[in-house]
Amino acid sequence: MALGRWFAAGEGHGQPEVILCSPYVRAHATARLLRDAHRGLPNAIICADERLREKEFGILDGYTTAGIAAQIPEQAEFRRLLGKFYHRPPGGESWCDVILRLRSLLDTVSLHYAGRPVMIVAHQVVVLCLRYILEGLSEAEILAIDRAGDVANCSVTEYECGEGGMQLVRYNVTAPMEESTSARVTTSPDAMVGARG
Repeated sequence: MALGRWFAAGEGHGQPEVILCSPYVRAHATARLLRDAHRGLPNAIICADERLREKEFGILDGYTTAGIAAQIPEQAEFRRLLGKFYHRPPGGESWCDVILRLRSLLDTVSLHYAGRPVMIVAHQVVVLCLRYILEGLSEAEILAIDRAGDVANCSVTEYECGEGGMQLVRYNVTAPMEESTSARVTTSPDAMVGARG
């Protein structure tokens, strides 16, 4: 709700007309709260898009790095050899797989929402991979940003269209949440809307 008030006050350099969100329950709920909180974004339409789901971790889902090394050492070795960017665990995705689906999403945004302010409600790896695409970053640059710290829940990363393309205005800003005395940044895991197949 604090972020909805933040946008209602005009802090987001314009109010989005379209909110694209991950199909995960928490992301969809966040999108609804943003739109509805204190008349924050009353005219925005919400569209869930499966291409915004978090990276699929496959057999590594729920494991820490230490847990993978202890329980699935062959995957720890594959990841060491291939690197975080290219490693695709069984049943999961690499960062490159996420980037491929996000390139498709950005084509859809260009085709259907050109010239309209768009908000995307998504997850850690998705935010980082969007930065990689929009800013033309190298693998080393995006992995350095990832190592520097997690993308906070309900943080804002904002771009504006400039002469040279999309320009980063702010990254991982949690000020809208910090201004609220009743809302704190959380670390709750995601859940899918409906059953996972």
